[in-house]
Amino acid sequence: MSRILLHLRGIGLTFGGRPILENAELAVAEGERVALVGRNGSGKSTLLKIAAGMIEADAGERWLQPGTTIRYLPQEPDLSAHATVLDYVGAGLGPADDPHRCAYLLRELGLSGDEDPRRLSGGEIRRAAIARTLAPAPDILLLDEPTNHLDLPAIEWLEAELASLRSAFVLISHDRRFLERLSNRTVWLDRGMSRRLERGFADFESWRDEVLAKEEAEQQLLAKRIEQEEHWMRYGVTARRKRNMRRVELLASLRKERKDHVGQQGAVRMAASAGDLSGKLVAEAKGVSKSFGQRPIVANLDLLVMRGDRLGIVGPNGAGKTTLVKLLTGEILPDAGTIRLGTNLQPVTLDQSRQSLDPAATLADVITDGRGSSVTVNGETKHVVSYMKDFLFPPEKARTPVGVLSGGERGRLILARELARPSNLLVLDEPTNDLDLETLDMLQEMLADYQGTILLVSHDRDFLDRVATSVLMADGDGKWTEYAGGYSDMLAQRGQGVQARKVKADVPRSSAPARKPEAPAAPRKLTFKEKHALETLPAAMKKLEDEIGTLEARLADPSFFSRDPRGFDSAAARLSSAREELAKAEEQWLELEMKREALEG
Repeated sequence: MSRILLHLRGIGLTFGGRPILENAELAVAEGERVALVGRNGSGKSTLLKIAAGMIEADAGERWLQPGTTIRYLPQEPDLSAHATVLDYVGAGLGPADDPHRCAYLLRELGLSGDEDPRRLSGGEIRRAAIARTLAPAPDILLLDEPTNHLDLPAIEWLEAELASLRSAFVLISHDRRFLERLSNRTVWLDRGMSRRLERGFADFESWRDEVLAKEEAEQQLLAKRIEQEEHWMRYGVTARRKRNMRRVELLASLRKERKDHVGQQGAVRMAASAGDLSGKLVAEAKGVSKSFGQRPIVANLDLLVMRGDRLGIVGPNGAGKTTLVKLLTGEILPDAGTIRLGTNLQPVTLDQSRQSLDPAATLADVITDGRGSSVTVNGETKHVVSYMKDFLFPPEKARTPVGVLSGGERGRLILARELARPSNLLVLDEPTNDLDLETLDMLQEMLADYQGTILLVSHDRDFLDRVATSVLMADGDGKWTEYAGGYSDMLAQRGQGVQARKVKADVPRSSAPARKPEAPAAPRKLTFKEKHALETLPAAMKKLEDEIGTLEARLADPSFFSRDPRGFDSAAARLSSAREELAKAEEQWLELEMKREALEG
């Protein structure tokens, strides 16, 4: 039997008068790789912090084997106290740890180590934190959503790296494939209690369903016993008083047991509001190319999207996935080639970057767009409070500002708002972010019943397998290749996944020559002016396109020049300048869009 390294017993914690954990338990032995699962808000991250010694529980005991080393990966790392990324990673080493491993891990994760932590994007912060956590090779790793903000190459690299370690670990993740491949034990946090399965996550969901079915049967049996006792109380033959009192006490005990039982949280109920039937053709690209400066984003792409297709789009961060989607939906024009859109398209985009959410707006206003107190989905009108319940928002949250919601709650709010809008084309940009496994299940079921077309950008391999009918893979240098089937089918045909991002090995800092002072790096986030330009440029480009179309039609009139030579010259000059303005606007928008995509990664 493996030696126990960490044991939490009878853990209880109450926050704001509400119990988060009640008699929870977590044991980690040598070689164990534990998947810690549960609904959003079930206390997974809290239990992990108690295991790391960062939070003290109200009740229970934390025992750690003497000499055992633990490293914890938080969801929101703080690098502010360090001058460089390498300094931050190195600060997590112990006296006997190998400092060269820091440089190796950073290089594998696409960082040099010389970056200023204040200038990092969300994805780069996550990569730095992973390097710091893995560098010491501790006895136990506590990993809270390690795949957040990572692209597919980084996720697959991390998966292989963790599989090669001798460390035990506890893992919280919404990535099914990640959990299935790495875990050999499962702990389920449910209604403050913990249940343990001596198998990995691959067996969890069938086991969970058995547990819940057994619980439901026990509750039905309890209700029947209460009914029998109540019948005896009313109509039973009077016996000795002592015996009667025992029956009265038994009935009170059974009633209390039923009253104290906490049932399962309800499931999300999703339905997309169906739009009119689109044409058979949704989008056709012929010889399409788009570049940013000298960098090709799309090069000579031929692609056909038909009604009912579910096209998954994959590639590393910065490959231009979002730009490609905007080309296919007609939001931007290609530099070369043609995009032909189908008829009667009603697109709806799930903006999982959540930029469209106003932090000051209330949930009810977001769902209804500030118009009234009801929503209509597939012809059925519902009060907004009733509709919110379908997405697990209690009535009292109707007037809650968006800014105080958790990541998972914002994800459900986006789904609630967008799915209420009629559509026949769904554009899903990283829809799985911050959603728990049960909500993901419901989203997949809804998409399976959806009658329209889906364009899906995702780093979630399991989600791609379940949803996509074909996968468009970025091959670099603007080349994209389509493969039939889901992500696993693409791997089988291609022989490899998305290529990992690499950086050149740096000269060791101790022997590196002194460098000339450099100008301060530009902030690694969009400024207010850039955000405003990103939001307003599409409308400006559309206006220019309409003006160009009108001018071209006027100049095509053979009698225009003879009738009004000055007007003809003026229109021709304006046409030329409008085309230049459109080209500049497209280049500016593309630059900002690429920057936004890279920063969000």
